[in-house]
Amino acid sequence: MRSYAVTVTWTGNLGQGTRTYTGYRRDHTVGADGPPSIPGSSDPAYRGDPTRWNPEQLLLAAVSQCHMLWYLHLCADAGVEVVDYLDAAAGTVTEHPDGSGEFTQITLRPAVTIADPGMSERALALHADVGPLCTIARSLAVPVHHEPSVSSAPRPR
Repeated sequence: MRSYAVTVTWTGNLGQGTRTYTGYRRDHTVGADGPPSIPGSSDPAYRGDPTRWNPEQLLLAAVSQCHMLWYLHLCADAGVEVVDYLDAAAGTVTEHPDGSGEFTQITLRPAVTIADPGMSERALALHADVGPLCTIARSLAVPVHHEPSVSSAPRPR
């Protein structure tokens, strides 16, 4: 069993705390032992700072990162040489009348470049094997869809 710990520190007190809904900033930092802190806020629709990461973006990033890392692992095990990987992940949040919301769709769109064009089918198929392995995707109630593409490029010499 592994455990993880982060700290979330609110930095948006403008001097009067949360006395009014508009009287404070949503700014905060997300920290953990080791990596640099992440500047966070809420979505701009909820008075957040658009220059900071919001929780929805961080969740989507976590799903995409987990998929990529497992995919690269599976490719290495299968002899598929990945030379480039870019995921244009997207998620949809449905908002409810009380202001709450939930992700109702997450779609990963990894564009993978491999060295051997003969491995394209195997490279595409490996995406389906990631879902049961990815801790983040397994922990979500929302389904995670995949729309991968694979191209090939010669190995750099």
